[in-house]
Amino acid sequence: MAKGDAKARTHTTRAAPEPAFVQLLTPEGDRVEHPDYTVDFTDEEYRSLYHDLVVVRKLDAEATALQRQGELGIWASLLGQEAAQVGSGRALRTQDMAFPTYREHGVLYCRGIDPIMPLRLFRGVDQGAWDPNEFKFGMYTIVIGAQTLHATGYAMGVGKDGKVGSDDGEAVIAYFGDGATSQGDVNEAFIWASVFNAPMVFFCQNNQYAISEPLERQTRVPLYHRASGFGFPGLRVDGNDVLACYAVTRKALDDARHGQGPSLIEAYTYRMGAHTTSDDPTRYRIASEVEAWQAKDPIKRLRAFLDKQAIAGDDFFAAVDEEARVAAVDLRERVLTMPDPDPRSLFDHVYPHGSPELDQQREQFSTYMASFEGSGH
Repeated sequence: MAKGDAKARTHTTRAAPEPAFVQLLTPEGDRVEHPDYTVDFTDEEYRSLYHDLVVVRKLDAEATALQRQGELGIWASLLGQEAAQVGSGRALRTQDMAFPTYREHGVLYCRGIDPIMPLRLFRGVDQGAWDPNEFKFGMYTIVIGAQTLHATGYAMGVGKDGKVGSDDGEAVIAYFGDGATSQGDVNEAFIWASVFNAPMVFFCQNNQYAISEPLERQTRVPLYHRASGFGFPGLRVDGNDVLACYAVTRKALDDARHGQGPSLIEAYTYRMGAHTTSDDPTRYRIASEVEAWQAKDPIKRLRAFLDKQAIAGDDFFAAVDEEARVAAVDLRERVLTMPDPDPRSLFDHVYPHGSPELDQQREQFSTYMASFEGSGH
């Protein structure tokens, strides 16, 4: 985002943030100062951030509804985590590479990828059809934590190619959750990134639960403290504050691209919905906990800020809501008209040039499928 004159026009109040907790926007929508991080957006950029938060949430809600109606096999909602994803996604520069889990729909949206793409994956139409090289955004990774190793290897390659050390340098970001920090892959990625000084940002969305396991079953200290044990810096940011998430991620990425090595960001947020649509969160958390986090909602706080600073009014908010509604309707219609794939296509992309064994398997499968013709199955 380009810098503008919004800083001079908006009023800020001084408030002591929580220890090791970077916050620029309170839940009430008040701007606070931080000694190391800030943003300097134009009014239009503030409105654009709000737009993305609202649209991403609406598309996510539509995908959840589609799954409940049997149109998707499963869906992992990002409800409550929009600020962490849009803030960090907007902080990426064009040349930066992102490695997601299966929940980074907001980052995907910020990278300019058609939001229909992950729904194709979860409908079983394909394995994800976007080009990671074109959008600088990897394929969704279902195996918990595996993408951190992929990202670290990619970042090591960036370093070996000499694409660090300047403003034009490349940086890599890997997304994962609090539960993934207990996985061996993530800890191995920390080691390799540290030892080889890879231009890496590890972005942990701590949404308080690893499926049903609460944070205290994962660690006895704040997650960002783990970085020091591997020899690189870590910090905690208010994951429901889109401004702070942007500022912290942009600095971490710029430090990485200039050759200062890896860092860990713990975005302290909350998963408002289920882990996936196969999960029932009422079995392991209480309603009052959810209500307490609803008061910290990322969209409500940015809307309050825009209203207090007279950056946006009712007409703007209504227009964004309508645009989000239309986008959700379009998404639904496109999902319902997706053609079913030819079952034989599952052999098409196993190897780039095929193999005799694969040809034999395809022939056997084709014979098997042909045996059902005329049987009514």
